[in-house]
Amino acid sequence: MSDSAAQRITGVCELLHDAARKTRVLSHLGWHSSVRERFFKAGAKELPVVEYPEYDATPALEKISYARSQLQGSTIDKWLARQADAIENSAQMLLNTGTPAFYDYSRRLYGAPDDALMDGKSTSLTLAQTFDQTLDSLKGFDQRFLPERDVSSEEMVEKIGRVVKELFADDAPDVFLVDELSANALAGSERIRIRRAATFNDKDIPQLIHHEAGIHVATSLNGKHQQQLPILGASHAGTTRTQEGLAVFSEFITGSMDLERLRRLADRTIAIKMAADGADFLEVYRYFLERTGTEVQAFENTRRVFRGGVMSGGAPFTKDIVYLDGLIRVHNFLRTLVAQGRPDCLLLMFCGKLDLEDIPVLAELSQAGLCHRPKYLPDWASDMRFLLSYLAYSAFLNTINLQTVGSHYEELLANAPFVEMDS
Repeated sequence: MSDSAAQRITGVCELLHDAARKTRVLSHLGWHSSVRERFFKAGAKELPVVEYPEYDATPALEKISYARSQLQGSTIDKWLARQADAIENSAQMLLNTGTPAFYDYSRRLYGAPDDALMDGKSTSLTLAQTFDQTLDSLKGFDQRFLPERDVSSEEMVEKIGRVVKELFADDAPDVFLVDELSANALAGSERIRIRRAATFNDKDIPQLIHHEAGIHVATSLNGKHQQQLPILGASHAGTTRTQEGLAVFSEFITGSMDLERLRRLADRTIAIKMAADGADFLEVYRYFLERTGTEVQAFENTRRVFRGGVMSGGAPFTKDIVYLDGLIRVHNFLRTLVAQGRPDCLLLMFCGKLDLEDIPVLAELSQAGLCHRPKYLPDWASDMRFLLSYLAYSAFLNTINLQTVGSHYEELLANAPFVEMDS
C-alpha cells in the first residue's frame, strides 16, 4: 500500500473516530435518579416521565459526510463505509429519542429479539426462552450447594482496581464509585465506574473482571494504540454485538458464568420482546418484579429496556439482546476458526473495537502494516492451548445429532430416582 493511500485511510478513520465521540448513546439515554424516586412515590402505578437532553447531530453528521467524500471502492473503503453507517444510525437514533422511530434505528444497530441468527431460523429470543426453561428445571440447585457471599460496591472497586493495575500497569483505568450509571458497572480505556447502590455477590467479582477489564478495557486500550486506525479506539454501536458477545464468552471460558447471570441475560431479551410487542413499562416492571423479588432491581432492569424508547410500549431500546446474540456469533466464529485452521485471525478480535464482519479487512490492514498486534490480551487468549482444545472439541460436538443422543439418555434417566445426598 502506498503512503498516500495509508494516509487517506488514517484520515478517514480519524474523522469517523471524532464522529463516534459525538454519539455517546448510553450517556445520552441515562435517567436521573429522580425518575425512580417519582415512580415509587406514585406507588409504582404510573408510567415514568423522562426528559432527555436535546441532541445536536450536526457535528457528527458533518464529520461522517466529509469522511464519505474521501472513500473510494476498495474492500477497506467498504469497511469504513459500514462504520460511517453505524455511527450515522446512532446519531439518528438519538435524534428520535422518545419516539416510535427510535426503535427502528435501535433495531438497525442492535437487532431485535426475533431476528434470525446465522442459521436462518434460531433467534436470540429462542435462545433466551431455552435458557429460561432449562434454568427453571434447575431452580435452587446452585443455592443448595454453592452459598454466595454479599460484596459491597466499595469492595468491588478495590478488587477490580487491584486487577487492572496488574493487567495494564501505567495504562490502567481509574476505578471508582458513582451515584448514577446505566448499569451496575461500565468500563472504558480511562475509567471503570461502579454504581454505588448496586448489589453484588462473590461470583460477580470474576464476572466483572473478565467481562469489563479483560474485554472492554483491553480492547479500548488496544484500539487507542492503533495509531493508523483510530476508529478501532471508538466505542460505537456498530461494534456492540461483537464486544458484548466476546465479553460474555469470556465469562464462560473462564468459568465465571453462573445460573443467575444467565437468567438475567435471558430475562432482558424476553422483556425486550414483550415491550416490542406492546407491553408498557408497568407490565415489564411487574415481570421483572416477579423474577427478582426486588423493587429497585426490577425498576433498573425495566429502565434498561425502555431508556430512549416509548413508555407505553412498542418501541424499546434493543441493545440488551446483543449479549446472547453476540455470544452465539462469537462462539460460532471461534469454532469456525479452529475447524478451518485459521487461529491466526483470533488475535485480530482484540485489536480494538470491531465487529466480526470486519475481520477479513483487518487481516488485509494487518498485512499492509496498518493494523498492529494487540498490546493487551486476557489470560485465556494469551495462552491459547486450552482455548483451541476446547474449540476443537466444541466443533466436533456440533456434528453430533443431539436429538438422538438426548433420547437415549432421557430414557436412561427416566427410572432413576432423584438423588438427595448429604451436604
